[in-house]
Amino acid sequence: MKFCCLLAVKDMERSKAFYKKYLGLGVETDWGANVTLDGGEIALQTLKTWEEFIGGIDVRFKGNAGELAFEKDNFDDFLKNLDELELVHPLVEHSWGQRVVRFYDPDGHIIEVGERMKSVVERFQASGMSIDEIAKRMDVSENDIHKMLQS
Repeated sequence: MKFCCLLAVKDMERSKAFYKKYLGLGVETDWGANVTLDGGEIALQTLKTWEEFIGGIDVRFKGNAGELAFEKDNFDDFLKNLDELELVHPLVEHSWGQRVVRFYDPDGHIIEVGERMKSVVERFQASGMSIDEIAKRMDVSENDIHKMLQS
């Protein structure tokens, strides 16, 4: 079974431009009312078509019951564009050390972009922490740290 997340959007062109500019996702397939972004895991559906598919049920935007989550290798570069986005919350660092930010796409879907876990480990190493110290800080095993470094 293949997984794909479908998001209803009010303006397809605006949404395609947003996902390209901020997340680097281009268009894999474009069938007008349905667009699949690079990788095939995210599809955008026009609101009109989505409403028809679900039988006229009221569609509500800007909910907070879920998100699309991404990890970024060069997280600090991504942070340079935050002033252009409507943030759900400012940059936070979780207890395990991963830095993340959440923001809304043009239709109010929550997007999370976080620092890649391997980058967290490398940042801790660069600060002088040992593998044992990193494992304790992140609340994982030393074996998990070695696996992250190999990914």
